[in-house]
Formats: sequence, structure tokens, C-alpha cells
Amino acid sequence: MTESHSDRIAFVDLTDPGSPVESEVVVGEAPWAVAVHEGSRRAYVSTAVGLAVVDLDVRERIALVPYLAQPTVVEYGEERPGGTGVVVTPDGSAVYVAVTRAGLNSVVERFDTAAEAFTDSFEVGLRPFDVQISPAGDEVYTIDHDSFTLNTIRVPEHVVTSAEIAPFGTEGGLMSHYKPHYAAVAEDGTLYLPYQGQGLVVYSPGTRTYETRAMTADSHQHGVGLTTDGRLLVVGVGAIGGATKGPSLTIRDLGSGEETVLPLEKGHENVVEWLDAPDGRRKAILTGGSTSRGPWDGLAIVDLESLAVSEIAVPGRPQMGVLIAAA
Repeated sequence: MTESHSDRIAFVDLTDPGSPVESEVVVGEAPWAVAVHEGSRRAYVSTAVGLAVVDLDVRERIALVPYLAQPTVVEYGEERPGGTGVVVTPDGSAVYVAVTRAGLNSVVERFDTAAEAFTDSFEVGLRPFDVQISPAGDEVYTIDHDSFTLNTIRVPEHVVTSAEIAPFGTEGGLMSHYKPHYAAVAEDGTLYLPYQGQGLVVYSPGTRTYETRAMTADSHQHGVGLTTDGRLLVVGVGAIGGATKGPSLTIRDLGSGEETVLPLEKGHENVVEWLDAPDGRRKAILTGGSTSRGPWDGLAIVDLESLAVSEIAVPGRPQMGVLIAAA
């Protein structure tokens, strides 16, 4: 779990609400996202000051590699320069991390895991909150918040193609809240991007086109994830920029489009499915480190059947996490 307002990641035991943080590892200031390659037992963390490489078995940082476009200042929050979204290829040979540059378009930098060095840089859109990868590992996608774009980087050719993703238009520019934030990629390669709890973009990488389907939460939306049983989980931050309702979690059946909107007391940033909870129930883990409104030091655990909500404490405004198997 990245502690976005510190310099650490936390290893969290979700089954121990009384003392959930097992250990912490210093990775670098303002960590944003984390990607894990289970085969090599490595985690890759995008920070404001470089890409951290963490050995999951000993829980130690083994490298912190500066970006090619290294920031000159260290800042915190969603507008800071430095690394944001990060993915690792299925074979573990390369990591792709988005790097926000002050006053310029962002870039995606390719990190060669064998050489432990950045080898290439590709210009994309403005301030990508998220980077995703196709199931086959042959395309990398940037979700460019401030330019209303989705850039596709073809692997290994590294040809970059840009598509505008603006179902509600681009009026307001940088001040608009009808922008892409995060995306989820299904097994068939389809990308899902929610907008303001009012529209769900369903993007086809094959045709570089999308359709927009109605949503009902009417809440400024950030994190999005998919469950293994075909549901979309979407975090609603609250009544911001044209959205009128409070924080929520949307649970959407992708087949029927039916939605359950669970109101929440606090804002959140990201969501991931917890499939192997000890009680056998399917759950969602929501991070408290909202970059938009009201960040807090903890996680919410939502039972996806009963909709019961509980919380556990995690420091540093946790922003993004992944579930990992025990060694």
C-alpha cells in the first residue's frame, strides 16, 4: 500500500484490524502507485523521486532509480511532478511508468528490469493518473487527466497513438471535472473509464473508439476496478464539479448494467477486490488517501454481498495497493 504523504509503502494484514500494518519500507517521497510481478517477487513503486524496486520476500528496497525526466523539486498531492501510474509486463522484463513534468506533456519511461535502468521515453498527454496494460502485455495505456486523452503505446514497437476520451466535451479545460482519472482493463482487453457517476466510457483498443453508458452515482469518480465475477467497482469522491451526491462505491454488473450505489461517509481514491478473505466472502478494499477531497489515514473494507463497511488504520494517506500472495 503506497503511503502517498510519506516516503513509505505499508504491508497490511487485512485480517488483523487491531494491528494491520505488519511492516513499512522506505521507497522514496510521495509514492503514488505500485505494480507487482509475482514471478520475480518484485514490487515497483512510482514515487516523486524515482522508481523504487522492492524485494517482496525480504521486504526491502533494493533500488531507487531516478527518472530520465527527473523532477527538480519534491512535492506531494495529485499535481506534483514525478511518477504516477506504473505497470509491469507479464514476463517481468520491463516496467512502464508515467512521469509528470511541470509545464510540459507527461512521458512514459520504460525501465529494463535486467539492466535496472530506464532505456526509453515516450511523450503522452497531461498528468496521467493511471497507466494500464493489456492482458497480453502488448499495449500500454495512459489515462491522461488534464488532456482528456488515452494514449496507447504499442509494445515492443513503442508506437504511440492518442485518442480523445471526452464523453461530456472538453469545456472548461484544466478546470473541468469531466475528465478521465483511472481505468480498468477486462480480460477481453476492453477498458472501462467512469466519469462523474454519470457516464461509463467503454473503450475498444481494437478500433480506438468508445461508447458511453449511463451511470447513476452522480459523484466525482476516481478509482475503478474489476471483480473476477464480472462486476465493476467505482469509487465516488463526492459532490464536485457538476456531480451532486456524496462519496460512494458503485457496484455495477457489466452484463446487465444494473448498479448498486453504496453511500460512504468518507472519500476514497482507489479500489481493489479481495477475493480470498478468510470468511470466504468477496470484498472490496478502498484506500483513504483521496487526492481530490478529504484524505484520511486508513482503508475501508466493503462486503460486496451484505454491503457492510468496516475500517482499518493505515498511515500516510494510503493511495494505491495490490494484494499479494504470501511467500
